[in-house]
Amino acid sequence: MSRNSHSVDPSYSKNETNFRQELSNLESKSIPGITYLVVTICWFCMLAEGFDLAIYGAVLPTLMEYPAWSLSSAQAGSIGSYALIGMLIGAVCVGTITDIFGRKKILAFCLTLFSIMMILSATASSPEMFGLYRFIGGIGCGGIIPTVSALTIEYSPIKRRSLMYAIMYTGYALGGVFSALISMFFIGEYGWRLMFLVGGAPILVVPFILKYLPESLGFLVAKNRYTEAERIANRYNIFIEPIKENKSSDKGQKGKSKSNTIATLFSKQNIRATLFFWVTFFMGLFMIYGLTTWLPKMMREAGYPLGSSLGLLLMLNLSAAAGALLAGVAADRWGSKKVISISYFLAGISIALLSLKSSMLIVYSLVGVAGFGTIGTTLILNAYISKYFDADNRATALGWALGFGRIGAILGPILVGLFMSWKFDLVMNFYVFAFAGVIASLSVLFIPKNAHGKI
Repeated sequence: MSRNSHSVDPSYSKNETNFRQELSNLESKSIPGITYLVVTICWFCMLAEGFDLAIYGAVLPTLMEYPAWSLSSAQAGSIGSYALIGMLIGAVCVGTITDIFGRKKILAFCLTLFSIMMILSATASSPEMFGLYRFIGGIGCGGIIPTVSALTIEYSPIKRRSLMYAIMYTGYALGGVFSALISMFFIGEYGWRLMFLVGGAPILVVPFILKYLPESLGFLVAKNRYTEAERIANRYNIFIEPIKENKSSDKGQKGKSKSNTIATLFSKQNIRATLFFWVTFFMGLFMIYGLTTWLPKMMREAGYPLGSSLGLLLMLNLSAAAGALLAGVAADRWGSKKVISISYFLAGISIALLSLKSSMLIVYSLVGVAGFGTIGTTLILNAYISKYFDADNRATALGWALGFGRIGAILGPILVGLFMSWKFDLVMNFYVFAFAGVIASLSVLFIPKNAHGKI
């Protein structure tokens, strides 16, 4: 036996073999059971959030006719934005808080918080209290998306991460579908308060999450809780050495100021892309949250009955769920920029055409295209900006773009509410969303190729 063979540490050889085996598993097409568990839990949380945000639009026509409150259009639009303002705060704060308590506990807390606020919203005695509960609930909602996104990516095989993320994200649109369905069947008989009580049901799943959802391995390693991390890794056959190596790499990068990362977004090389990404996110979220809030009321104002108006909200979210998957496949084949631009343009044209009185078949088709081109396109836009920027400033680029986009999300419900209170022609409400879609479509086209000459 050679000298070199005597010098090899048997434990090292074993670890190297395990590493190669587990790395092969991560890169394989097979999906382990832990992925299904994590994605299912995260999908349910997104379903609950989608219901929470869509239910306000579903009940809005009935809520504005509630004699005890006599809400004006401006008040209704402002209340619709309270949850979105809370989401902005929650999204900003969740990163810091998860670094202290971990993703699992924060996810359970966020789900608990907005479930309780939904129940309290159902019992609100005044518009002011209702708005306060919606605001606090929005803080809980804001922490859901970044947390479930991180967990889904972390526990998915490398070659299946995009698919798993797309499946998880459909929960948001299907939550909107569920809100429209129960409103269609029950709001006429039981009123709007029951709809919010249903939204409090996810709190029943929190004990299951605390018991079965594994903690983020990245969090445990970052906190030097290696025993817990290795126990989870051994249980689910996950190799954690790459995570440890990333931690060591991060230590070496800590000398770099976060302000330098932010400054990179505004460097000569990136400023054009940064600004056009911001415009696209702003217009995209403006359309999504404005339509989700006001579509049923706008269609009622256009002469459609409440049942049909709720059916259109159902169609908006149902097409968005399918669009989230189809758009991802299309982006892989033809490129993200092209698919996003075409989708937003078609959404804008479809929304503009909704201002014309047509047959229900045509109206449903137009709303379906709008759902595909707005909510469904958000998934590709998130993935596009993540692929565009390098790893060292990817999270910052996405976080700032989403933060700027949230301003559009907040303004959407408020602006349409003001238009209605000012007695503007109804077509203006459709045109403002159509205009946003066209601007988003053009904005994407002005994003240059990245530093590597790709995308």
